[in-house]
Amino acid sequence: MKLYNKINGEELKAQILNSTEKRITLSFYQYAQITDPDAFRDQFYLSLDAIGVLGRIYIASEGVNGQISVPEAQFEAFKKEMDTVDFLKGIRLNIAIEDDGKSFYKLKIKVRPKIVADGLDDDSFDVTNGGKHLSAKEYNQLTESSDTVVIDMRNHYESEVGHFKGALTPDVETFRESLPIVEDLLEPHKDKNIVMYCTGGIRCEKASAYFKHKGFKKVHQLEGGIIEYARQVEKDGLENKFQGKNFVFDERLGERITEEIIAKCHQCGTPCDDHKNCANDACHILFIQCSACAEKYTDTCSTTCQDFIQLSEEEQQNLVATTQFNGSKFGKGRYKAHRKDHDLEG
Repeated sequence: MKLYNKINGEELKAQILNSTEKRITLSFYQYAQITDPDAFRDQFYLSLDAIGVLGRIYIASEGVNGQISVPEAQFEAFKKEMDTVDFLKGIRLNIAIEDDGKSFYKLKIKVRPKIVADGLDDDSFDVTNGGKHLSAKEYNQLTESSDTVVIDMRNHYESEVGHFKGALTPDVETFRESLPIVEDLLEPHKDKNIVMYCTGGIRCEKASAYFKHKGFKKVHQLEGGIIEYARQVEKDGLENKFQGKNFVFDERLGERITEEIIAKCHQCGTPCDDHKNCANDACHILFIQCSACAEKYTDTCSTTCQDFIQLSEEEQQNLVATTQFNGSKFGKGRYKAHRKDHDLEG
């Protein structure tokens, strides 16, 4: 019984990159009570693998959270398969805005304590008592009011390349880290309309319920997050209040929502919003790099990493334990070489 990929990752990646098969990238989530996550995981893997689904899915006793790609020819079969699970029947599928079908190379389904790591004690509040869901039209209307505060529930490296106009963008690296910081940011606005948003809505489901529990009265969340908002504004001809790119957690690392570029290359400071991971696997830091710097530094974040990848495998193994790279010095997306207080050569 095949319950996980046994083929080398690089081989799988090459297969997808060379494939002409059309695929649809999407995300979905659903909070639900799953009594036996391990058994559900195994059955879910078998059914999705059979129709060629690739991607990453987390399963916990509290529900399911997935980012996947589906063969276009199997999309209806996929939806029928989802409908066989009671709590997934008719679930909203957040279809990618910008997609070349090369977002994932294998199927990974993992059982975890939670579908999003939040550090919260769910027994201390009603996780189903979330904020009022807003359509794109309702979001636009409510955010016109001076009595409304918009908060980005994503991480700093996500909001750096794209966010809603006027939104508060916490300087955080994880959702768990953001909750107390967001509470402090919102405390002066406790009596105002609080509007939360994230990529597809899952983080706001939990966060809005938590902040209602903490005493915030007028809590709202953007239905379907940035992905659904972008779809609705295009469909209905609404003003698009988002600017820049929507960061995504797959091989694409971003999908363009508007043509505005609000970020800068972390190496030279030129306008750029293209994320990548350093080509030195021993570093692998996430950073923003323009095409000129990509050529200059061979897709690495520094001359240290550039020099390192030119070494033989044996030389790399001898030096890796004693060499400090940006990936070991800075947190995710923290590397900003064009700032004077950071060392380009480190």
